[in-house]
Amino acid sequence: MKPWVKILLGLTLGVIVGLIFGRQIELLRLIGKAFIDLLKMLVGLIIFSSLTSGMCHISNPKQLGRIGIRTLGFYVLTTIAAIIFGLIIVHIVRPGVNLNLPMPIGGNASDHGMRLIDFLFSVVPSNPFDAFAKGNILQVIVFAIFFASAISICGEKGKPVLAVIESISEVMAHLTHIVMKLAPYGVFALMASAVGEIGAKVILPLIKVVICMGIGCFLQIAIVFCLSLKYLTGYKVAPFFKGMKDAIIVAFTTSSSAATLPVSLECARDHLGISPDISGFVMSLGSTINMNGTAIGQAVSAIFIAQAYGIEVTWVNILVLIVTSLVSAVGTAGIPGSGLVMLSIVLSSMGLPLEGIALVAGIDRLRDMMATVVNILGDAVATIYVAKKEGKIDEKVYHQVTWID
Repeated sequence: MKPWVKILLGLTLGVIVGLIFGRQIELLRLIGKAFIDLLKMLVGLIIFSSLTSGMCHISNPKQLGRIGIRTLGFYVLTTIAAIIFGLIIVHIVRPGVNLNLPMPIGGNASDHGMRLIDFLFSVVPSNPFDAFAKGNILQVIVFAIFFASAISICGEKGKPVLAVIESISEVMAHLTHIVMKLAPYGVFALMASAVGEIGAKVILPLIKVVICMGIGCFLQIAIVFCLSLKYLTGYKVAPFFKGMKDAIIVAFTTSSSAATLPVSLECARDHLGISPDISGFVMSLGSTINMNGTAIGQAVSAIFIAQAYGIEVTWVNILVLIVTSLVSAVGTAGIPGSGLVMLSIVLSSMGLPLEGIALVAGIDRLRDMMATVVNILGDAVATIYVAKKEGKIDEKVYHQVTWID
């Protein structure tokens, strides 16, 4: 049985058990808390090792030339647009309002009175080990950025340290895989305790969350990607979707940008006429750091959880969400169960209860299917944009593509 099927089964059974036994499930609450603690255990080292190793690779001077800057700029702007779409939709639909979930024991809401200047200076760590111990993810991110910069400056002498960090990243990926094997049981326990507290009224809001994510993904494709193709490159939109049809199918069925990368590269070269060097660089980089669809899911999920617990989300919290979503995308690719793990990073940085993950864990597969399609299409649009600027695209091949190619 596939992992996502197990998680969905755990969600379903959790709802049933919660409806039957109500509040009389203290043991399940403790089991659910243990699963949340395991996720907390992963977050610090995952974001540090992934961000540090990722930055060391993309900060290579040869890569951060004209093509690299254009690529990164495009990815950042489209990801911000994706987050904004998600925020607007979830604030309009308001799927979590009136759920009135009780705050978990020991749960901390965000600091509503925090000013922007306070936020900016609070992310500077005085002690990185203290940041790890307290789970201050933004301080861990800042330390990782400085640490990666120092490794790059050291050149050859920094490579042994980078090798250790990459090894830690690989180990954390495997540890995440181990923890995610327990996800069906953790989701079952969390959902049973949640439904036991509030009853069946949580089901309709989840349907609304999926709808919010779907609308966000559609708007990202229809507005950002299509307008980028039309006005930034001057190319027609229809040939793009025709050329990427194989990659779209693979992305939707596998829910993996990494697994779809070979198909995306083939579509870019053979169907869209993009040179192999441009497509190889831009799409490979995009499969690691460009997560437009994932950003939409994180924005919708985070605000939904805040609404469910009755926590006010200020514009400073939204700024934290944007920054964290952008940076955490570097560590998303290639990590099994990355959707839930990256969401835990976003929730931690915003001061939202990690127990809220239980509410969206059961729909994570649906989110992932939609998000992966958006992710790979975003990589492809960026590739066309960069190839157009560099004169590395065969326009005849691009416009001659057909549905039966």
